[in-house]
Amino acid sequence: MTGEGMTSVSVSYETRRHINTLRSLEGIKSVDACIMSLVKEHKMAKMRGVTDDLRAKIEELQGIDADLLIQRLGLCPFPV
Repeated sequence: MTGEGMTSVSVSYETRRHINTLRSLEGIKSVDACIMSLVKEHKMAKMRGVTDDLRAKIEELQGIDADLLIQRLGLCPFPV
């Protein structure tokens, strides 16, 4: 989006132009609503990634025998 020799004003103009393009494509009435929508989508995607990681870790734990694990932790010489 930015190139060599671009000033902060030209970067701001390009950013505003891109946001306005996104806004018009999505049919959103204001730039603020467009930015809030983008932030929300980003947060949701990040949360989906975290949830997928948690699901994978829970699936890894399904094969573990809890009673055996408790016994082994009881034999551990270090405080647990």
